[in-house]
Amino acid sequence: MVTKIWKLIGNDYPKTISMPNIHRFKSSQLDYTLTNKPDKLKEQLIKDFPHEKKGIDKLFKLAKKLGKTSTKFKDMIRTTESMNLTEKIFHGLKVFKTILPMIPYAMYSGDKGVTKGLNKYFFKDKKLHKLYSSEKDLLSCIFPIAWAYIDDYQMPIKGGGQTYPAWLKHITEYFNNNIITKAKVKKIIFDKNKTVNGVVYEKKGETHSIKAKYVVAACDVDTLYRKMLPNNIVSEKLLQNLDDADLYYSGVTASIAINCHAKQLGITDELVSITRDDIGRNEHESGDPLKSAISVISPSERDNSLAPKGNGTINIYIPASIEYNNYWQTDGLENGEYIRGEAYKKHKKEFAQTLIKRVEKELNIDIQSHILFMDVSTPITYYRYTANKNGSIMGARPGKKNMQLGVAHYKTPIKNLFLSGHWAELGGGVPIAVQSAINSTLLVLQKEKPKLFKVLANYVDGKISINDVYKSKLLKEYDNSWIRKP
Repeated sequence: MVTKIWKLIGNDYPKTISMPNIHRFKSSQLDYTLTNKPDKLKEQLIKDFPHEKKGIDKLFKLAKKLGKTSTKFKDMIRTTESMNLTEKIFHGLKVFKTILPMIPYAMYSGDKGVTKGLNKYFFKDKKLHKLYSSEKDLLSCIFPIAWAYIDDYQMPIKGGGQTYPAWLKHITEYFNNNIITKAKVKKIIFDKNKTVNGVVYEKKGETHSIKAKYVVAACDVDTLYRKMLPNNIVSEKLLQNLDDADLYYSGVTASIAINCHAKQLGITDELVSITRDDIGRNEHESGDPLKSAISVISPSERDNSLAPKGNGTINIYIPASIEYNNYWQTDGLENGEYIRGEAYKKHKKEFAQTLIKRVEKELNIDIQSHILFMDVSTPITYYRYTANKNGSIMGARPGKKNMQLGVAHYKTPIKNLFLSGHWAELGGGVPIAVQSAINSTLLVLQKEKPKLFKVLANYVDGKISINDVYKSKLLKEYDNSWIRKP
């Protein structure tokens, strides 16, 4: 789906690389790795749990089926807010038909639900259940294997994830558009008919304004509605629904530079998940450095251009909340920012050290003696850089509750002011960001350029090819001139 949208922009987009080693599951009792050849994991599990062969076979067979089914979603990403009634009906039927095989498994979530689902559909061995000790729903146990079957784990080209904004910046400037950075939008401007007129922003202490017929806000929806718009614009019901929504947690990331390659310490290119066997699922997201599930990854093992020769990088991450330990021992709020004093700095350093010790113990390695320097990000950091509510790493979680609350939307109470990014859809990550980008684009084009809207809508819906789009001559031509700079 992401590649499909990139092709609308240019053919010189950063190409991804298939990830051979995907996910290592490590606990005190289990140590298994999922690769892009998932049958190897299946064979290993059957070897270690021969009495559960039937259930393991069933799990991997289902995952393979759901993997193929999930590829159809690339043609179902258009928001119903840009559809007429007939399109909505056909879209709904298509989505329902696609998700139908998943519905029986979607009913099982939470500590008891996942266990019950594993027992009912796959296997009952309690030790084997530990493979999924941190997963909060049954589908989360199935889909990593499903995506592995369709080779849908990808890495960016050399240069890492930053190559994508570099590419998009190049094309934006190619068409003589402006990008203003280190600026903070303070207010949305609109007229008496509640139609957007532009924005007011602040940069280096000076206030500026931009007039605009359309504004797309790819930012925290709470910030948009409560800080950039007057109090009486957004209904109390919608604000309450946003308050009640289940958000993705925030987190703590220790970004570590080391004086050797990470593989010399035993950390290769896969994501390593470290979990505990003796606690409940919810405790794996508690934010307690001694309990929470830990993710360990070495960006430099995936791409050696991300560290100087002979050196490496390791990222250690756990989910965490912004309220933890009295807001991370900050000294209160000032102008909407948490005051980060000595107690905060000491606390986050000690927190990171606890995480490092856990990783060292579980993986039987020595990280500490190889550290050149370390940078620690807390939920306070994520809040400071993104203004996301509670420092959320993405936005509202997918699920029944958030669907019923209607928190995902593009159109706002102000005409021609659209949402985008992780707050326009449920879920997160690059795919959701790209999906929301094309949808907010379509909503503008629907009003401004109906012919182009129709062509792009048909392409997004899978009705025509990228060649058909370019044959329409409705897109401005781009010379595919981007060159990645080291």
